[in-house]
Amino acid sequence: MFTSPWAVALSAIFIWWFSTGILLWRVRHADNRGPDAHMASVVLGLPLLFGGIFGFSNTLADISVSGVYLAFLSALAIWAWIELAFLSGVITGPNAGPCPRFSSEGERFLRAIGAIAWHESLLIVVLSGMALHAHGAANPFGLWTFLVLFIARISAKLNLFFGVPYINTEFLPSAISHIATYFRKSRMNGLFPLSVTFLTFATGCWVERALASADVGRAVGFWLLAALTALALLEHWFMVLRLQDQKLWRWMMPAPRDAAEPRPALSDEGRNGL
Repeated sequence: MFTSPWAVALSAIFIWWFSTGILLWRVRHADNRGPDAHMASVVLGLPLLFGGIFGFSNTLADISVSGVYLAFLSALAIWAWIELAFLSGVITGPNAGPCPRFSSEGERFLRAIGAIAWHESLLIVVLSGMALHAHGAANPFGLWTFLVLFIARISAKLNLFFGVPYINTEFLPSAISHIATYFRKSRMNGLFPLSVTFLTFATGCWVERALASADVGRAVGFWLLAALTALALLEHWFMVLRLQDQKLWRWMMPAPRDAAEPRPALSDEGRNGL
């Protein structure tokens, strides 16, 4: 049932939508209760991290359909905990302040890196550990899932730094609200066409590999990667097209405690970031 391309794609889309919604809901809920609730979320979420590590390790030799799905879910679980720690303001970077309005391009870049340095370092360490652990494994789809998420995130952050027309900060928690001052609104940047071209090409490569795979488990894995990469591509297009993607999760979000409190302003000139 869950081996046809459509079933695999719909499964990936549902997992992406549901897991994103749960993560945003938990962060908003903790935001309404205060800083201690954010730390509690990260600590209580540790089973998610450990479960992801356990699942990733124990599926490396299992190329069955269930093994591939579990590897995919395990990589998402590891990623989700790291994102929870970031959105909660627990693992971010040494720079916890907003970007000065008239900073030079180089200074803004360094400050933006400083705002997320520990988080990015953790992602690199985890990705490197997964790569070493999965070297030569029969089921590399957990590693490749994490790699797709990592590349798509780096691309998205760089595009936010250089400038895109539409930036959604509705779900940005107060713990990292200063991050919004590093975003830039502009008509377009030179990196965006390269980003969408690369993600489109990567999606096509995964589809080609899925169609060429004689093994059902490997085919399912490539279809999952194709769907995930296509979703990353769609999220990039949300930056330049006026689409209300936040409506996908807004209905499930609790009302913010300080709904009247304004978010940091985004400047077309000097406020940008990663």
